[in-house]
Amino acid sequence: MPRIRISFAKKIFISAILGMACSAASANEAAAPAQNAEPSPAQDSTGQGILFQIPRVIDAVPTWLPEQSDQGITPPTDQTEDGTWSDRQQRGIRNWADRTANKMDNWFGEPDPKKPASATLLVIVDNRWNKHDGYDIKPRIRGKLKLPALERKVSLVFGDDSLDNELANSVAISNENAAGQPDKTVDGQRAKEDNSSLALRWSKLSKHIPFDTDLDLGVRSGDDIYLRLKAKKNWTLQNDFSLHAEQMYRYGVDSENYLRTNIELTHAHPNQPILSNQLSLTYADAQDDDLNWDNFIFRQHQFFHGNTFSYGLYTGGFLDNKDLRLNSYGPFVSWRQPFVREWFFIQGDLNYLNDRRADRSHFIGASVRLEALF
Repeated sequence: MPRIRISFAKKIFISAILGMACSAASANEAAAPAQNAEPSPAQDSTGQGILFQIPRVIDAVPTWLPEQSDQGITPPTDQTEDGTWSDRQQRGIRNWADRTANKMDNWFGEPDPKKPASATLLVIVDNRWNKHDGYDIKPRIRGKLKLPALERKVSLVFGDDSLDNELANSVAISNENAAGQPDKTVDGQRAKEDNSSLALRWSKLSKHIPFDTDLDLGVRSGDDIYLRLKAKKNWTLQNDFSLHAEQMYRYGVDSENYLRTNIELTHAHPNQPILSNQLSLTYADAQDDDLNWDNFIFRQHQFFHGNTFSYGLYTGGFLDNKDLRLNSYGPFVSWRQPFVREWFFIQGDLNYLNDRRADRSHFIGASVRLEALF
């Protein structure tokens, strides 16, 4: 491996960690400002910074959209699990996963009836279309088994590990896995490799670390043995702002270095739509560029429980041999909601983006995600 690439990876990783530390310091200063401190030039006569004025201006814009609501539109699962064939199948898979977790828990010691093992299983089918790449379907699965007898902080995770690289509330449907064969709507071999990760996860490694941490040791894509560390933290800032930061580092025998930083700055007034910016930076030895970046700035509404309606602007680009480029930009709209049952979700994304590297002017792209939770 060229030394310059290793050096660059280390610089990104160190910079990201320092950035999280600086963000923590800034958050603490914002949360507890010094008494009698003089206002900075970026503050107006009321003592609020220029950045604080942006949400105020947006909130003042007239809107025809409904008010925020958390009222449910689907019945609770415990009231419908005997209702239809699909409900019974969902309950059966859910119970099977819990039984499997309890059987595995028995392997490591005497289970505690007050703290039984449990499992969660997420099944996703992503559908994408645009006029250049055509239509493709990508099935994805992610599961987690909590095994208290082994250790309270240890669990078994399996499936598509790239789902853990995304923000939990990512505004757009995304998949960083390599594209499948272009002549196939469903690339079975590619899907099998993407969903074959298996790892033991240690969570909350130490009380002395100021971040929530996960350490994974496992195998992915069949034979890529890897070690992965993820650290994340939330900070509450002034004027209903909050900051969430994540840093991931993975080293695989085959895939080698992978680093990703996720940063989300959100403004959320109570009972008001949120204003947010989600930024991700990715370095990987397996990718061609030194660094890829994606940024979504958006407004998000919630009209009922489990629903999100988002619209905003996407920008993305790359850094390669000190050449920083904006490669793609354009507007996007996203709608997500539970459908008929609270355990089944549908999300639809519509965007109008370009791709300068591929010499593509702005074109319409659409994605639909079907998501079932067991």
